[in-house]
Amino acid sequence: MQPQFSAAELAGSLAPLGRARMLPGPAYTSRAVLDYEQRRFFAGTWTCLGRSDELLAPGETARSATVGGVPVLLTRDEAGGLRAFANTCRHRAHELLAPEGAGRRQAVVCPYHGWSYRLDGSLLAAPGFRDAEGFSPEEYGLVQLPLETWRGWSLVNASADGGPLAEHLGDLDGLVTPYAPERLTRLATHAYDVAANWKIVVENYHECYHCPLIHPELCRVSPPDSGENYALSGAWVGGRMDLRSGTATMSLDGRSAGRPIAGVDPRAVLYLGLFPNLLLSLHPDYVMAHRLEPIDVDRTRIECSWYFPSADIDPSYAVDFWDLTNRQDWAACESVQRGVASPHYRPGPLGPGEDAVHAFSGMVARGYLDQEAQAAQR
Repeated sequence: MQPQFSAAELAGSLAPLGRARMLPGPAYTSRAVLDYEQRRFFAGTWTCLGRSDELLAPGETARSATVGGVPVLLTRDEAGGLRAFANTCRHRAHELLAPEGAGRRQAVVCPYHGWSYRLDGSLLAAPGFRDAEGFSPEEYGLVQLPLETWRGWSLVNASADGGPLAEHLGDLDGLVTPYAPERLTRLATHAYDVAANWKIVVENYHECYHCPLIHPELCRVSPPDSGENYALSGAWVGGRMDLRSGTATMSLDGRSAGRPIAGVDPRAVLYLGLFPNLLLSLHPDYVMAHRLEPIDVDRTRIECSWYFPSADIDPSYAVDFWDLTNRQDWAACESVQRGVASPHYRPGPLGPGEDAVHAFSGMVARGYLDQEAQAAQR
């Protein structure tokens, strides 16, 4: 794939912390760059589709999605098995399900010429081809895509040429495992439409240098200069922050209305970003997940969900805190987007408190040079 920038243009982003700078302006404003990111980062690695048990509504057996510009078909069979296929008919390439389409069916039928497929992707019927010389139905099953479930979330490699998920995750799994998010219950979800590039949202997530100025509520329960970032393997960036003495969790009053998650540090909050689109905030008593979907170069759809140890908890203590904090962040991100679109933008320096931003921008920069994202982390 053709690199989007020269090595010279990315030298500032790849320089050691202390001399490093933000990404070049077109990284945030060019649709050609976004198209590259969609295919290289979103289709070409492991993109989170959502929680495995929520991808298809009750009763649905098939749903379409688009990952990095690639049409994807999701199916769930009677045994509960989840699969991903290219949403492309093997006859004349018509989409089997329209974008955002879903339904309950025993087979998926192409609306163009009536070819039909079982939920396992095998060809069920090809009208008019029964007596066609040399036609072998076994050769025309749907193209299956790598789909794996990790800690309750489903991730797909829509290009089908990415590396193993375990390699992509690296040491991240060891940090997330104690929270057992796959056993937690989703009690709230908010959807946001943010007028900013997806990378600006991720960069903002990975530093608290901005917290004293725009997050007074957060600073009351967690010192903005606390904690540390991790230097471990995998295509992710993140670290931990501490709770202030006398506080139990991230809430407006520092108190928890939930239950502790057994076996995790009661004084720490982990902020972990799995490349390219899953941000996990792990608290002593709940897990919050942001799932990002780039809609345009200056627009990102964000699904924010909260998960708790049991269904009888009132989640508002966590949701109210983070909805306020999210909206403060989104306003800042939208201002940055307007700033990078200015003809006067020049990449600014990254300081000591922005080491996780440096790790993320290095990961992106190496991706622009068509190198592995994981190699960029450390």
